[in-house]
Amino acid sequence: MAGQSCLVANDWICWEYVTSRSQELTDATLEHVWITAVSVLIGIAVSLPLALLARRGRRWAAPVLGLTTLLYTVPSLAMFSLLLPVFGLSAALVVTGLALYSLTILVRNVLAGLEAVPEEVREAARGMGYGAGRLLWQVELPLALPALLAGVRIATVSTVALTTVGSIVGKGGLGNLIAPAVNSSFKAQVLTASVLCVLLALVADLLLLGLQRLLTPWTRATRGGRGARAARVLRTARVAEVT
Repeated sequence: MAGQSCLVANDWICWEYVTSRSQELTDATLEHVWITAVSVLIGIAVSLPLALLARRGRRWAAPVLGLTTLLYTVPSLAMFSLLLPVFGLSAALVVTGLALYSLTILVRNVLAGLEAVPEEVREAARGMGYGAGRLLWQVELPLALPALLAGVRIATVSTVALTTVGSIVGKGGLGNLIAPAVNSSFKAQVLTASVLCVLLALVADLLLLGLQRLLTPWTRATRGGRGARAARVLRTARVAEVT
């Protein structure tokens, strides 16, 4: 029929749907961003001490890496079911599950970054009077930032996708729109929410890439190698101490 509404025709691409459901789309997108951001931040906070524990030797590395890998193999439905008695049907249930999933990537990347710090750099820092705490925060972590942030980027993009699974308990951001639309064959809603999810992942990755380049300018240097980069970090830490 001529002039038939794209909503009535159930078209895949329908601007009328976007304009008429703009508030619903905005709310779902904001919830998606909030759940993803909180989950990744919690994952980062937990992964750092776990990586430091795993770095102490094989006695600790095997159980830490084994446990975080095992967590990622647990299906999302089973994970949420296990966490349900503790958190109930809440956003905390989804956030906790996603944070646990992110540990697989984050712990390994933090550990790889810390282990890549040259031993001679550690010795130089100790010779300058650095204790264990200062050595970690002012030398090792800055040099481990490229690997750490690469892990954060992967974990964030992965979490953006996994957040949609939270629709099982009604806390899935854009997944709350995708799941019922698939069941009802509402094409415009499926496509619009899916495209927004992909765009969120792309924007998050680009923002984190920009942050990585900002925080690790030495990785763009073409000369000097790892030793020169380490020397720059040591000089920066020394200047910060003096000032």
